[in-house]
Amino acid sequence: MIDFDNIEKYRENNRIEAKKALGGLPDSVWETYSAFANSFGGVILLGVAEYDDKSLHPVNLPDPEDMVEEFRSILNDPGKVSVNILSDRNISIHESGGKRFISIEVPRAGRSDRPVYIDGNPMTGTYRRNGEGDYRCTRAEVIAMTRDISVKTQDMLVLEEMGFDVFDYSSIQRYRTMMKKSRPGHLWEELDDADFLYKLGAVGKGRDGKMHPTAAGLLMFGYEYEIIKEYPYYFLDYQEQSCSDGIRTFRIASSSGDWSGNIYDFYLRVYDRIYQSMNIRSGSEVKPCVAVHKALCEALANCLVNADYYGRQGIVVINSGDSFCFSNPGGFRIDVEAAKNGGISDPRNSALIRMFNMADISERTGSGIPNIFNEWKKQGWSAPEINESFEPERITLILKMKKCTEREAEQDTADFSEKSKTALYRETIISYLTENIYAQDSELSSLMGISVSHIRAILSEMLSNGIITAEDPGGERVYKLKI
Repeated sequence: MIDFDNIEKYRENNRIEAKKALGGLPDSVWETYSAFANSFGGVILLGVAEYDDKSLHPVNLPDPEDMVEEFRSILNDPGKVSVNILSDRNISIHESGGKRFISIEVPRAGRSDRPVYIDGNPMTGTYRRNGEGDYRCTRAEVIAMTRDISVKTQDMLVLEEMGFDVFDYSSIQRYRTMMKKSRPGHLWEELDDADFLYKLGAVGKGRDGKMHPTAAGLLMFGYEYEIIKEYPYYFLDYQEQSCSDGIRTFRIASSSGDWSGNIYDFYLRVYDRIYQSMNIRSGSEVKPCVAVHKALCEALANCLVNADYYGRQGIVVINSGDSFCFSNPGGFRIDVEAAKNGGISDPRNSALIRMFNMADISERTGSGIPNIFNEWKKQGWSAPEINESFEPERITLILKMKKCTEREAEQDTADFSEKSKTALYRETIISYLTENIYAQDSELSSLMGISVSHIRAILSEMLSNGIITAEDPGGERVYKLKI
């Protein structure tokens, strides 16, 4: 990531933090360690000063070996740091111009290690990184990270204070009808509703020995006004907007009060609206849109089953005519590139996934995202964009239904099977911007030999993730790393 022999080319940003450390190992290094681990990773430079022009220069640490030893010792003290996610290769001593300094490369922590916190208290010692530097996480952010640690997914929780009256039984009957069509003759067909819900995982036995709704059952079949008792921020929103001026022309909202408001009925309603929009878009030629409709509904199902329903701002689906945007609360539990390539899954709501699968609503776990990417590739459209952001944590999938240029199509074909290509582009952009301070998209396009539209898609993701900023001096847009 960094050319340590030419450290003066770089600038501090949300992936690089420099500290003089001439007075010894600074205590703030632990806040930065926590922040990088809980965000996108980064490099801490000890023995490096920031000059007035923002350039970085080594100051020559007198005893870097002793500082490394002290850092390692404290890193393994659970009273100071919750977990050590570094290996020997992450900590190095460098020399530039006769001056010695230390680099500490902090990777993004895995789900089971987050939150990475300091001083023994996750509520006060958990940090993340944004454009302004390290910030202390809110209680809500810490709780969200903690929820994701559990092996037992959050939707398996038995809600012992609730009874069967939270369910909309018309939703249950619609589900049973769909399941009967997709799985005729299934053993559960003859069960009464109570036993059916138990087999499905929508209810479970509480400590009182009685049956109560599970979190998955409440979300899937409950009334909206009952759901918000457990999930105060619960909200489902589907909008159709004019592609020319962005004016909303149609809406389905869980809070409207004229339907159940649960995620199963939301799926059915949005499914129908997407199908209608596909038919309108293709005129009398319906067949070519079948695969696209399936991919869009797979995106909808993924959005619903992978959301953190305790998170803020709810689920938002926007149909703009020539593009779709699916956004849900919660961060990725696996690497984004791994999700794109499939075969690996770490579901947030495994009970909801099972319910969707039993009605043949979604593909098997781990195949949804690759199926969507494959279909967009077949159509010759711009590659799907996946963005992850913090404050609050959200995942956004953007599906543009526009043809690529010939060069983009060739590039997408070459890149599809290479898991690290997009990450490499991002790192190249970061390195170029640390050296050149700012750049236009055309410069970056020439640098990497890919189309301007491809570069803009990558820059858009980096903007959403708070890695870079955009400015328009003199009417020409330029991009800079956040500092």
